[in-house]
Amino acid sequence: MSVKARVQKNTPEFRVDASIQWRGVAKHGVFYARDHEWQFDGGANVAVSASPDVVPEPGANPALIDPEEALVAALASCHMMFFLALAAARGFVVTAYHDQARGFLEADAAGRMSITRITLSPETCYRNASPDSAEEARLHEQAHALCFISNSLRAEVCIVPRPMVREGADTALFL
Repeated sequence: MSVKARVQKNTPEFRVDASIQWRGVAKHGVFYARDHEWQFDGGANVAVSASPDVVPEPGANPALIDPEEALVAALASCHMMFFLALAAARGFVVTAYHDQARGFLEADAAGRMSITRITLSPETCYRNASPDSAEEARLHEQAHALCFISNSLRAEVCIVPRPMVREGADTALFL
């Protein structure tokens, strides 16, 4: 059994909408906060700011999500959803999944600041049978190939699965 993305080549495109809102005064020589809000069509609102690694405090709020973190999280989330679908289609029962994803913001080949690479480090908990490491690697490769976000990025993506955890082991790390 294979898992295919529902958007086929002959399917019309579909939209992904997001709204952002910021209020303040941004003019040269005047400090301004970068805190703003993302609003999504399902009703979710997310408080966002600039990365404190890019804009010093108090211009950035380190307690809020920054766009670079969101990009890394979006990739990890998309990858996970395809991985879960592929594992289920092959008869594996996944009971927990944790990924400590990391993006690297640095100068690209043209000297522009860019997320040049992202490392996913998924750890998966299975009930009963689990894939061997080679099959799990294939599942991750297939998930990566199907992921809409990974297909949209220029950044190098490395997937480094951590040792598998089987149900019954201490799964507190997933909480």
